[in-house]
Amino acid sequence: MSRRAWLRVLRFWLPVAICAGGLAIIVITGNEDGAEGGALVISAGLSVWLLNFLYRVSVTGDREREREEDARRYYDRHGYWPDEKPARRGSSRKP
Repeated sequence: MSRRAWLRVLRFWLPVAICAGGLAIIVITGNEDGAEGGALVISAGLSVWLLNFLYRVSVTGDREREREEDARRYYDRHGYWPDEKPARRGSSRKP
């Protein structure tokens, strides 16, 4: 299995399977103790999903900071931002 497929299993299907197990515990036992245990298992599945979500958000922030730093280095070298057109020669603009 590819790395991308393993990540999909970890990020999505593992929390779904854990929550489904919690629901199964609630349905199979049918008593108060089973309901409490099932709720705990469901909360564990939701915790796995939340940790994956928070990790993805933090990684996205790192990528944005890296792009910003690359753009600043480009500006330092060339005197204009990567998404701007270079100033014409002889203009009064100073880098």
